[in-house]
Amino acid sequence: MKRKLLLALGFIVVLVGCKPGTPSEYIQPDDMEDILVDYHLARAMAEQSEGSYEERNYLQALYIEAVMKKHGVTKAEFDSSLVYYYRRADRFSKMYKEVADRLEEQALAHGATEGEIGKFAALSTTGDTANIWTERSRYALIPTPPYNKWSFEVSVDSAFHAGDSFLLQFMSDFMFQDGSRTSTVNMAVTYDNDTTISKNIIFSSAGLTQLRIPAFENHTVKRLRGYFYLGGGSERSTTTRLLFLDNIQLIRFHSARHEETKKDSVESDSVGGQLSEDIVGGGDFRRSRDNMLPIDTGVAKHGVVRRKDMPKAR
Repeated sequence: MKRKLLLALGFIVVLVGCKPGTPSEYIQPDDMEDILVDYHLARAMAEQSEGSYEERNYLQALYIEAVMKKHGVTKAEFDSSLVYYYRRADRFSKMYKEVADRLEEQALAHGATEGEIGKFAALSTTGDTANIWTERSRYALIPTPPYNKWSFEVSVDSAFHAGDSFLLQFMSDFMFQDGSRTSTVNMAVTYDNDTTISKNIIFSSAGLTQLRIPAFENHTVKRLRGYFYLGGGSERSTTTRLLFLDNIQLIRFHSARHEETKKDSVESDSVGGQLSEDIVGGGDFRRSRDNMLPIDTGVAKHGVVRRKDMPKAR
């Protein structure tokens, strides 16, 4: 009996040892991860540069070529390896999770503070204006279920008040070799009277996207949720189609009425006049230039959004 058990264990070890890895003609996983990190940093540096669209594209090609030379691979080898991993969605998704984590670490290592990542990033979750996003700030989607949709839900607590409004904003980058770019972001807010306000934005180009949910006076939030979705799953293709989300933030604004009430409750026993909500207007915005959000739609060299009034990272 003991001998049979040993033979069985030995057979299992042989099977595990013979498990096929990445074929030698493709870039190996660890090396591919290193290249992808530099690849995204190169694209970010090109987007940061001043000049026309054509000039930025030219710089991007130069920077990417430098990345390939640094790692001793050709663009053709990189592209074929990218397709190889892309066809294996589970491996591709795990690889990009590591890439996103490393990009986040590099952003901080190059001197990025939370305040540089965005105007509201350093705010607490309990202030009158607060970044309440608690999920990952970077994520990658491919049009293969279940990796084509990322749902989120934000915990609602006593820091939410009647008349709150919300701004969801993020940077996007596409790596598409062919096919149509059809991406959707949704946010839905359910209130204490069971009314739900839901908004979608369809975006197809890289850059800053903003989605706003206006204030719903006299009602408090009961649930806040949403999702990111990359379409095109029905289109059969073996070429790379990737949506990379970066610098995701969800900003909650207390209404002017709440701020005035809180101020008067501290200064006196009587409540002063009530002000109407005037912080965030309704409607959805694509690449908004609202004065409320002084964010440069470019990216710093560490791959994060840079405020106009903040110095560049050295």
